[in-house]
Amino acid sequence: MQNITLKVEGMSCQGCVKSVTNVLQPIPGVSKVVVTLKPGQANVEFDPAKTNVDTLRKAIEDAGYDVVG
Repeated sequence: MQNITLKVEGMSCQGCVKSVTNVLQPIPGVSKVVVTLKPGQANVEFDPAKTNVDTLRKAIEDAGYDVVG
């Protein structure tokens, strides 16, 4: 398993946190998602054999948020 923290911009409330969590959790290979409003980040534990950072980033961006860094 691999852990990554993605900096997410554009979240303004707990509803945003829930939205980001909901787009990441169903991705095959993702085992744990912790999204925090402040400092605006998503910590994701995933199996690199099943998914990758680009897939995670795209899911967040498709939900209307920006991933920086």
